[in-house]
This record gives sequence, C-alpha cells and structure tokens, in this order.
Amino acid sequence: MIADRPAPYRLRARRLRSCTLIIDDDAVRSCLMFAVQAQGRNIRTVEGLAEGDNLHPLQRAFIAHHGLQCGFCTPGFSHAGGERAGAAPRHRDEDLLDILASNLCRCTGYQNIIKAVQAARDEMRDARARSALKVLLRRELR
Repeated sequence: MIADRPAPYRLRARRLRSCTLIIDDDAVRSCLMFAVQAQGRNIRTVEGLAEGDNLHPLQRAFIAHHGLQCGFCTPGFSHAGGERAGAAPRHRDEDLLDILASNLCRCTGYQNIIKAVQAARDEMRDARARSALKVLLRRELR
C-alpha cells in the first residue's frame, strides 16, 4: 500500500496514475487511499466503462487507434483523460494534451493514445449533438 509509504515514494507514484479508477464520478488513484475509504462508494474500473457488450467510445477508440500496448497506463489515460474529454467535449487538442500530460506511458505510445482520446472526444461530442437534435425534433413534432 502506497498510502503508508514515505512521502517521496508517494509523490513518484502520483505521477503514474496507472491505478486510476472512478469513485463517485471522480478520477481517484486507488494506490493513494485505503480500502476502507472506498467502502459504500460507487467504484468503476476501466472495464466498467462498457455497458454490457457495448464498449464505451473511449474503449473503441483505444482499440481502433492502437492506444493499448502493455496496458499499464490505460486506467490513467482512460479515466483521467477520457472522462474529462467526455464531460467537456469542447476541449481543444491543446487542452487534451494538457490533461493527458499528467499520465505516464512506459511504452511511449503517446501518439496513438492521443489519437484515441481525440477520436473518443469527437465521437462523444457527435453523439451529444445527435441526442440534442432528436430532443428538439421530438418537441417540434408535438
């Protein structure tokens, strides 16, 4: 457990973000908390992004753009980067690079990871636009 290690060790671990998961809609590094702190809270891992057999746009984009290599950094990039991109789909490419800069990839697969997050952002933005258009059309037809 990193939480009980000396401060310099914890600071180095914070930079990796490989243990990132979503707790109550916030990206959290599990290595920096105790298990009892997660008790009774809503926890979602990378695998939890999918809805049944339907992969999340971020998961599809990582596959399509070869953003997965060893998988070590995937939780950090998908939760810290992808969730923010989905929450604010108007992020410019420069904003995404700033968000993703806090994650480390040991395989230097940054180019494909960046392409994957950009593609997921665009897909989520387009899906929101289509959904908003459907709502407007329904209102007009009433």
